[in-house]
Amino acid sequence: MTFDSLFRWIYVHVFIGDFKEFIHLVIRWTHVFAGILWVGTTYYFTWLDGRFSELEKPVGSAMNPSEKSGKNVWMVHSGGFYRVEKLIVPNVMPEKLHWFKWEAALTWLSGILLFVLVYYHGKIMVDMEDARIKEGMAVFWSISLIMFGWIVYDLILAKLFLKNELLGVSISYAVIVALTFGLFYYFSRRAACLQLGAMLGTIMTSNVWMRILPAQRRMVIALKEGREPDHTEARRAKARSKHNTFIVIPVVFLMLSPHFPGAYNWITVCIMVLAGWSVAKWLRRA
Repeated sequence: MTFDSLFRWIYVHVFIGDFKEFIHLVIRWTHVFAGILWVGTTYYFTWLDGRFSELEKPVGSAMNPSEKSGKNVWMVHSGGFYRVEKLIVPNVMPEKLHWFKWEAALTWLSGILLFVLVYYHGKIMVDMEDARIKEGMAVFWSISLIMFGWIVYDLILAKLFLKNELLGVSISYAVIVALTFGLFYYFSRRAACLQLGAMLGTIMTSNVWMRILPAQRRMVIALKEGREPDHTEARRAKARSKHNTFIVIPVVFLMLSPHFPGAYNWITVCIMVLAGWSVAKWLRRA
């Protein structure tokens, strides 16, 4: 083997072939691990909030929010005991607050990058045979739907939940059923699953960065200035966090579904979304 042929072999197999696969692996690894951190944190605080809700029930709703600070949740883990106290309006602001936000950003960024590299760049958004739309048009609609999905949720569906939760759930599920049917009709089956997952994941991340975090920042500013925080805004932020705990279980299913051909069906996906919501409902109660 000559030097030129050896260099050509290394260039083709390492820098073009294997290196590309390695990059995909690193991004996928990052996406999965960041998702574990995000989902774990989300459900930890969901569980913790549930325990405080149980402690506050006997007291009654007439109690001032600032007084709901005498209850503690005790936990044991990693060789130590932890006592957690929930303060709606703390008397003293700590010098350092721990914000759980980068897990969401890293999960979304790595997921979108992986989606672009594998499906957009790989040109597998539509079936190779009998495609109903062209590949470029599929990418255009994919990007548009990801952005439009957040707008519909934020301006319409999230507000319906505040007025009537059952109505919000019913309309949201009807939208998902119609959307899933359309995605499976025009996209390839694997791309349809990932597209729906990307849309729901974008809603979750946008909830964190565009609705929950800004509300929390305004609460912190109010407390530092000696003002009463807006508890209505706090309840809205908590509602968005609650929505995320319901959305995340179908998202995990959709992210795993490309590895299981039996899931390549719009009816199966719709059933699993409903099953995921039911599990989330039970987890929030547990």
